[in-house]
Amino acid sequence: MAKKSLKKGSAYQIQNIVATTSLEKPIPLTKLARTQPNTEYNPETFPGLVLRVKEPKSAVLVFSSGNLVCTGTKSIAQVKRVIQAVIKQLRRINVKITTKPKITVQNIVASGNIDLNLNLNFLALEMQNTEYEPEQFPGLVYKLNEPNATFLLFSNGKLVCTGTKNKQQLENSMDQLLKNIKEALKSYQK
Repeated sequence: MAKKSLKKGSAYQIQNIVATTSLEKPIPLTKLARTQPNTEYNPETFPGLVLRVKEPKSAVLVFSSGNLVCTGTKSIAQVKRVIQAVIKQLRRINVKITTKPKITVQNIVASGNIDLNLNLNFLALEMQNTEYEPEQFPGLVYKLNEPNATFLLFSNGKLVCTGTKNKQQLENSMDQLLKNIKEALKSYQK
């Protein structure tokens, strides 16, 4: 997947999308586990079945209620392909899905780089909603309220963003992060 450019000197790449849907039909998990080789099912420890899809590489939690949680994809198009692969496997055990699943994105995880060396100690003092304990972890946690997103920032300018639900929120979050860092840096240069 190509990197999306935001501003000169910054870019991000979607690493994972977590999405949910309902097939609106009960799923016989034991039968699915017995007949499909790409499944893991241990109802004593977890009520859902894990179904692994090779292409695009992903995992789907399948619940007996017909609810699905898809993870590991990098685009909505990939989520749709994975859901179709699950429906195809369900047809093999005579579970006919008649409704078109409505997909809801729960979380997008993206990584990126803002091409700035960051003084995390300074940012932790200057910016609100931060957590920074370098003895425990080398990244600064920064939470944005609007749009809702959480960033892990590293001193070399690399970052991870989580909590957004669509590309527009992700881009708005990245823009707001850059704006907030630049504001903090202005006071540093005074």
